[in-house]
Amino acid sequence: MSRTRVRTPAADQACAAAVDLARSAAEHIARPGEVGDHLGFDAEGDRIVTHYFACLDRAYEGWRWAITVTRASRAKSVTVSETVLLPGKGALLAPTWVPWSRRLRPGDLGPGDLLPAEADDDRLAPGFTTGTADAEDDTDHQMIFEYGLGRVRVLSAIGRDLAVNRWHSGESGPDSPLATAAPAQCSTCGFYWPLAGALRLGFGVCANEFAPDDGKVVAADHGCGAHSEATPSPTAGGEAPQPILDDMGYDPMPEG
Repeated sequence: MSRTRVRTPAADQACAAAVDLARSAAEHIARPGEVGDHLGFDAEGDRIVTHYFACLDRAYEGWRWAITVTRASRAKSVTVSETVLLPGKGALLAPTWVPWSRRLRPGDLGPGDLLPAEADDDRLAPGFTTGTADAEDDTDHQMIFEYGLGRVRVLSAIGRDLAVNRWHSGESGPDSPLATAAPAQCSTCGFYWPLAGALRLGFGVCANEFAPDDGKVVAADHGCGAHSEATPSPTAGGEAPQPILDDMGYDPMPEG
């Protein structure tokens, strides 16, 4: 088996000597005083050489000007092919670009903002399908099959599981500091309103206006100090008891 050899092109002498031409091209695109020393060159191909110059702009520390020059076959004159600013070793670079859909965090959506769901969002399923999280309720069964009247998409099993994991491991779950200090679980509270459907046994909504989770989804094993059956602790103060007077005994007094 023969190995494929990669031929390294030899630097064209005329292109390698065109340092002044390359510097002039770099100074044409840079601001005055931003083109530094010549850092060398690379042979990119036949009669193609890239010259590098230090960038003196303080905002681009570690970067370098890359000027590619070339000449046609049998031609003596060298011309500029490309001018660009490239990062060198240790250059300051911008952070890796992250798509907007992955940059969003809970609470980023404000008034007037729109957050469209993707067509292939795994958290949603077509409204006419069965076996979804919403399809487990009789009312939703009826709505799903009324074509044109129900929702276009409903919560999928994946979307339900993601929500369950997020709610149960968050501040409304059983492991939050509020829940661990609570006298009892939400499932035994009179202000706990269970959700409908498949999530009824595990989650509900707090309906106590004085509770910190009022109007929020809470886990059945969550809890807080505003439990409906919490026993109030004795309050300090109040009317002091009458003093007890012993009128039967006596204490001897020293003789004066």
